[in-house]
Amino acid sequence: MALFALAASISPGPVNLVSLSATARYGVKSGLIFVTGATLGFVLLFLIIGLGLHYFIAELPWLTQGIQWLGIGFLLYLSYQLYVDTGEIKDRTKSTEPKFFTGAIMQWLNPKAWVASMSGISAYIPQAKTTDVFLFAGVYLPICWLSLTIWVMGGLVLGHYFQKPNKIRTMNKVLAILLVLSCFMIIV
Repeated sequence: MALFALAASISPGPVNLVSLSATARYGVKSGLIFVTGATLGFVLLFLIIGLGLHYFIAELPWLTQGIQWLGIGFLLYLSYQLYVDTGEIKDRTKSTEPKFFTGAIMQWLNPKAWVASMSGISAYIPQAKTTDVFLFAGVYLPICWLSLTIWVMGGLVLGHYFQKPNKIRTMNKVLAILLVLSCFMIIV
């Protein structure tokens, strides 16, 4: 369970890229707030899927596709926002930095989070006993948070390098393109 949680949490994905970008742009505190929201949002999603939603989803496969397309739409919107960002340092206002709830909501719209939850539950606790679901969620919580924090530290390193608007624009464009590519990986 722990190795699965680590692989699913630390591998590149939308939340990881936003963690990196948010920290590079707004600092460690902002990145950690976002990561904490994302972690708790994921664990809540995991618990709800593990405590019964996975049976419902199995009966209604169109629901999974709908969630996937909604998530892809959201990720493409985030990609666009990153791509058109001016990179101006003066734009670093509290209203534009990702918040706790942004991280939590992003997990609910993140196809990677849904796939990780459903495949982890199917592989490790197919009977989805309540105690097992809570045990797995308890294993996932610190691993997810620490894995995302590694991306925050990467954002801290990048933040020192990307202090000029043209460098921030370049970084944001690259991250936006990677986010779009992650959407294509979900589709295929």
